[in-house]
Parts: sequence; C-alpha cells; structure tokens
Amino acid sequence: MNLKKAVIFDLDQTILDRTTSLIKFLNWQINFFQFVPAIKKELFIQRFVELDDNGKVWKDRVYENLIHEFQISHVSKDTLLASYINDFNKFSCCFEHVEKTMIQLKQQGYLIGLISNGRTPFQEHNFYALGLTEFFSSIIVSEAVGLRKPDPAIFLLSCQQLGVRPQDCIFVGDNELADIQGAKAVGMKTIFFHPDPSISSAAADQNLHHFRNFLEILNYL
Repeated sequence: MNLKKAVIFDLDQTILDRTTSLIKFLNWQINFFQFVPAIKKELFIQRFVELDDNGKVWKDRVYENLIHEFQISHVSKDTLLASYINDFNKFSCCFEHVEKTMIQLKQQGYLIGLISNGRTPFQEHNFYALGLTEFFSSIIVSEAVGLRKPDPAIFLLSCQQLGVRPQDCIFVGDNELADIQGAKAVGMKTIFFHPDPSISSAAADQNLHHFRNFLEILNYL
C-alpha cells in the first residue's frame, strides 16, 4: 500500500508575499483615506513596515504609533484598523511560481496543508484571496484552534486532518523557531523559505529561495 505523503506550508512570507501585499494595501489605504500628504506617503509605508515587524505586532499598536508620529487627526485608529482587517485580503498576492508548484504537487499525489499563526478569520480571508484553496486538504489558523507554532500539537493536528504520519510530511516556512524547529520536533522534514538567497537556515533540511526550484529541492528529501 502506498503511504500518503504531505507538504504543509506556512502562509505569511512563505506562500503569501506579505511584504508586497502590505505595501500595495497601504498605498491604497493612504490614497483612499488621504490621511498623509503624498510627499510623506513613502515614509509612512516604510515606518509601517518597520513597526509591523513581519506581522508580529498587531495593527492597533502600529496605527496608534503612526497616528502620533505623523500627527494624523482626521482619521481614527479604529477606522484604519477596521479597513486593514476588511481590505487587506484584496491585495493578497503569492510569491512567483507558487500556484504552479501547488498544481505540480497535486499531480504527483501529495496532500497539501496550511498552518498559519494568526488571527481568524483575517488569515483565512488572506489565504482564500490567493485562489489556492482547492489544492489544500487542511487549513489551520492558530487563533481558530487555540494553538500556535511551535507547539507540537498544532503540527500533529494538521497530520491528523491530512491522515498522515509526521515522518511523511515536509513543512515549508520562513520562521526558524516557529516553523523549522517546531516541525522538526514532531519528526517532519523541513524546508526554509526566504526570497533573499543570502538568508538561509542551518537547522532546516533544505533551503528554498524561489518556488521554481521547489520540486527539485523536494526530491532531495
């Protein structure tokens, strides 16, 4: 009997190009609400990206700081936060070659899963907007299940939903602790993804910098 094999992905900065999505969204938000003058737009976006720290800081704090820094008086933090929650997904975009990779994985008989540390339903909406849902047999967002990577329980829950053993899974993520060490702790093989070729993980089984090389790297494992 053929044992099923699975590839499980992180979302932000792994399949979702979050930085590009965020910059596109912020460009739109500033134009729409007109809360900073055009001359300060780039600086505002740069500061937002810095304060956001790859999504680790929730946006109420980011907006609070920026309203103070840029002396914004006519739009409230709550208005901007509500817009972020409702509108960010409209700017969600993948890294190049991700969709092709999912099609190839399906054709090769792999099961595909997602584990994302994040808020619900915000993360689900960002993911649905990528148009990849049909390829995934399990979608887990941390807030929805009350578990967060690197907790072994969230990885085991994904295995349970996919009907596979951890040793038959490969986890792909961009966070050394949450993704790579978390997945390794339950016996999964790991691929560290970063679009910058100068950034790699020594702990991961393989490093990936562009999805066009994904299947080649998968075959090493």
